[in-house]
Amino acid sequence: MVNLKIDHNEISVPEGTTIMEAAALAGIDIPKLCYLKDINEIAACRVCLVEVVGKEKLVTSCNNKVQEGLEILTNSPKVRVARKQNVQLILSQHDFKCATCVRSGNCTLQTLSNDLNIIDLPFKERVEHAPWDKNFPLIRDTEKCIKCMRCIQVCDKVQGLGIWDVTSTGSRTTVNVKGNRKITDADCVLCGQCITHCPVGALRERDDTEKVWDAIADEKKIVVVQIAPAVRAAWGEAMGMKREDATVGKILDAWKRMGADYVFDTSFSADLTIMEEATEFLERFQNGSLNNWPMFTSCCPGWLRFVKTQFPEMVPQLSTAKSPQQMFGAVGKTWLAHNLGVDADKIYSISIMPCIAKKAERELPSMDSAGHGSDVDLVITTRELARMARAEHLDVENIAESAFDSPLGDGTGAGVIFGATGGVMEAALRSAYFLTTGENPSPDAFREVRDDGTISPLPWREATFELAGRTVRCAVASGLGNARQLLHSLQRREVHYEFVEIMACPGGCAGGGGQPVDGTDREKAADRGKVLFRLDQNAPLRFSHENPAVQALYREYLDEPCSHRAEELLHCDHFAWQMPQNPR
Repeated sequence: MVNLKIDHNEISVPEGTTIMEAAALAGIDIPKLCYLKDINEIAACRVCLVEVVGKEKLVTSCNNKVQEGLEILTNSPKVRVARKQNVQLILSQHDFKCATCVRSGNCTLQTLSNDLNIIDLPFKERVEHAPWDKNFPLIRDTEKCIKCMRCIQVCDKVQGLGIWDVTSTGSRTTVNVKGNRKITDADCVLCGQCITHCPVGALRERDDTEKVWDAIADEKKIVVVQIAPAVRAAWGEAMGMKREDATVGKILDAWKRMGADYVFDTSFSADLTIMEEATEFLERFQNGSLNNWPMFTSCCPGWLRFVKTQFPEMVPQLSTAKSPQQMFGAVGKTWLAHNLGVDADKIYSISIMPCIAKKAERELPSMDSAGHGSDVDLVITTRELARMARAEHLDVENIAESAFDSPLGDGTGAGVIFGATGGVMEAALRSAYFLTTGENPSPDAFREVRDDGTISPLPWREATFELAGRTVRCAVASGLGNARQLLHSLQRREVHYEFVEIMACPGGCAGGGGQPVDGTDREKAADRGKVLFRLDQNAPLRFSHENPAVQALYREYLDEPCSHRAEELLHCDHFAWQMPQNPR
């Protein structure tokens, strides 16, 4: 142990602890801007400076380790002056139009400026300008970039893509797309992790909220809204609500107040996805086509964009089942329209997703199989939902509990856990067991594929199960850096699986790039995932094949999973669209 003083408090910490970590153990918060533990520890912002008594120069606390007998001051007059000047220098190259920024109120730089009582700038302002394609789902505002390098490091170290890079030199140093490419020509998978880890508003999703308001105001349109499972675990964060108060029923009430005609549960189409995907898996498994390579899940559009650029040879191994979002859109403009007795052309289908890749997914070829334009007309993120709720001046204290509309409002616990890593695999195995044996397994028989917080010896989780007397080897990976390692291991024949689930975002959709950010560095995917698994645990139905709405859909319209009509409506051709090829 190392003994030292921090702000006159004597503490003992393990050897190798950084000054910042030691201060945190003593209950002292040192401001930071660029720091991300184990990801970005480069001390670029110089905000975490502290004074070591006896030394002339200040030191950065994020990447300097404690030493025996040190006396550290985290907020001395010398520190405050230097910290304030450094933040002022950052602001001199930052477009601080906070009133028109999506991060106003949860911006780390804004908080720092307020805490340091910065009310004027002694330095000349020089803000960089650069063009950007505003139609792309991911928007970068060069004028707000503070060169903290977080986006570069997250994209490189966590996702393994290297989309962002440092360009220019000296005072002109900035961040841009690697290789001076346009973002539309890059291999960006739209996972959005650069957005959720940006401390300011330099990165954001394309805002589509005005299109929602326009649709609601159009009396000729029937506005149909679907809410993804992971949204219910996070939406309250952006509204300042306690997790136990932020129920999905209150989202429904909010949407009805905002003017939606029908609000449904994407958990319904998650159950539908399971029926199609589990059936497809069993067909491939039983006919021997998985003897060499596994079948991969296909519900994550970020993962699809990744595999098409990084491992195009694996595309044939993808399940052809559409994502729950797209299945819902296709069913909404066919079977739902028929049940409601309305013209399908009048339905305007909106999905609320924890993801920005979903904005691109709805525009893909073969995502218009219902024959009435795009099956999903618009996608907004959880963050956009929160902004709409605030624009509507909704009083969260008085939002009531409402129920989903019928017939697409029924979802099971299996559908809900789609939003957490391992959930798709677990739900599919539950129904695959039933489809092969005619009996339900224990609902928790396949929980080994979940990320339960325990340390895995591999960058992914693996489990082996018996299915009607045959062994099924499964793997689950979240985060594309982990996915890359898994695919390389498969190619080197170091491992073999029959069924693999991959989610682009660490922790799955719960940690999606469209989820709320609060200006802190705390990762929330695991906590949100626990909420979803708890909802599954308490659900009256926990098997997708027991969803009465799904049963009715097959009985009245689709006949059976993977039928001819189901193939036309619920499956897609992954070769119908292209991504820029990986230049490396």
